[in-house]
Amino acid sequence: MLTRRDLNRALLARQLLLERSPLTALEAVEHLAGLPAQSPNPPYLGLWTRLREFRVDDLTDLLTSRAAVRLGLMQATPHLVSARDARAFRPLLQGVQERHLSAATRERLRGADLAEITAEARELVEQRPYTVKELGAALAGRRPDADPAALGAAARAGLPLVPVPPHGLWGAVGQPAYTTAEHWLGAGDGPPATVDDLVLRYLAAFGPATVRDIQAWSGLSGLREVVDRLGDRLVAYRDEEGAELLDLPDAPLPHPDTPAPARYLADFDAMLHAFDDTFRIMDDRDRRDVFAVPGVVPGTVLVDGFVQAIWAITRKKGAATLVVRPLFQIPTKDVQELTEEGERLLAFAAADATRHEVRFNSRW
Repeated sequence: MLTRRDLNRALLARQLLLERSPLTALEAVEHLAGLPAQSPNPPYLGLWTRLREFRVDDLTDLLTSRAAVRLGLMQATPHLVSARDARAFRPLLQGVQERHLSAATRERLRGADLAEITAEARELVEQRPYTVKELGAALAGRRPDADPAALGAAARAGLPLVPVPPHGLWGAVGQPAYTTAEHWLGAGDGPPATVDDLVLRYLAAFGPATVRDIQAWSGLSGLREVVDRLGDRLVAYRDEEGAELLDLPDAPLPHPDTPAPARYLADFDAMLHAFDDTFRIMDDRDRRDVFAVPGVVPGTVLVDGFVQAIWAITRKKGAATLVVRPLFQIPTKDVQELTEEGERLLAFAAADATRHEVRFNSRW
């Protein structure tokens, strides 16, 4: 039986948050099975908080050299992954992308041939990169009765679109222009990945976990059959409620009293989305505060391995302030540790600022 703290420390170890890792940026991206990338900066911050040595250029170089890309994957949301994982994961998750095409969008496309739209969109974006708005308008040129925005959304669901640098790089703004992953990365080598491989990668990065957790992370369904097929490649535990937890036989399970340093997690950090129930890092009451705004997941603060605050960096007249909003009172010793870690974060994320300050407020 594994307690809540057992699961917390296991997660922190696999997410490289008990101590900063000596892995390279590319090794870490693969170890973590990708990082959420709804906007350019969070993957940079996610790697900074996990790696012993990380510079902005480390990830920028991966993106510009095409060793890593951003594209829609788990739960049909943008993730930063290695080129190898982009080729492996996307075919397995294509159905997830299509299921996330909203009913309203489908209604606006009633009568349209989605396969035809996808094929035409591929031809366009492989000639030159298009923004989604441009792509929708171009597709509407042959379909005067169709809604351009719906056509653009259909193309995004049907194709593995990747933003072409400079979009996706640190500090980038504006609408990204896309081409396909196949066009950008070229063909891979080796046998295609399977859903079994995806499950094993998840457990290495987030386990131990239930089947429902794996499904919540990936967006896939029917994974009980996959888990049963994996057989003795997995081990099973129970949580305090008696639920079955699956894991890799040789995966780390640190002692529940292992010290956990203060950490600043980036917006949309995967740990907040990787489980059907986030009790191993966050109480239900705190979950309501963190997910208060639909579609927005702010940066969060771990104290003793659990979410205890929300953070954001504000700028004014050249100064950068890291504002920490505790969800409840943080002990003085932890405030000091958070202040020191916050100053290091500002030195990385706001290196151009004339002045840095870490402030604890009850509101922004």
